Amino acid sequence: MTTELAIALIMSLGTLGPALAIGILTVAGLNAIGRNPEAASKVQTNMILGLAFAEAIAIYALVVSLILKFV
Repeated sequence: MTTELAIALIMSLGTLGPALAIGILTVAGLNAIGRNPEAASKVQTNMILGLAFAEAIAIYALVVSLILKFV
């Protein structure tokens, strides 16, 4: 019972942060591109890099929860 609760907490909290970060990064990137369209390529490159790092944290939470489930 406690393992299932731990897995649920890990997945819920481990994906809440990256979801908020992805939303904030996307809004900030689109605002920056809207204010300065000439810098769109630089902003887009950095935005995608930040999104990948935020998504990696969610993948780490998934890996930890799978380890708890199967070990």
